[in-house]
Amino acid sequence: MNKLIDWSERLLIFWLAALFLSSMLHSFNAHPYVLLLAISECLPVLLIMIRRSGSVTREVYPFLLALIGTAAPLLVRPMQNHADFVPIAVIAGIMTAGVFINVSAKVALWRSFGLAPANRGVRAGGPYRFIRHPMYLGYFVTQAGFLLANPSIANLAIYPLAWTAQLLRIREEEKFLLEDDTYRALAQRVRFRLIPGVY
Repeated sequence: MNKLIDWSERLLIFWLAALFLSSMLHSFNAHPYVLLLAISECLPVLLIMIRRSGSVTREVYPFLLALIGTAAPLLVRPMQNHADFVPIAVIAGIMTAGVFINVSAKVALWRSFGLAPANRGVRAGGPYRFIRHPMYLGYFVTQAGFLLANPSIANLAIYPLAWTAQLLRIREEEKFLLEDDTYRALAQRVRFRLIPGVY
């Protein structure tokens, strides 16, 4: 049963990522920053495909939060015609910063990455030295940049849903991981979850 759930999750995320990429392809030339979003959103798909096994939560609620937080951003689309409310250089700068944070967190996790709360080994290197959930910070920054450039009604509905799910996901991950002595030691050393000095 675990293998069926695992492969179903992988297949769903892979399918959504393929739809996402096909919808973004026509925008790469007109809006090169879209490539940054594609990297940010599709790298998790690769990592989910190659992840190693570990202790995973069996609760439905955290799994659904993880699924919504990961899948919802794959539903956003670039606007065909829009005024540039924010200079493209600012958008690219915001998104580049987000992708840098995001990718550095994923490189630190590598095959320990997954959707539902799991313990595939506690990582304390890279950006995890500063905050406990840098990957989510990277998502928020990258996605906020994309939303500034593409403020459609659909995107304005999708991202707040995804961000709420991600914040709740952090709480569920913390509950699960704090059962591990190594993670408790990390939580004492690295005080903030998402934004240094704030949360």
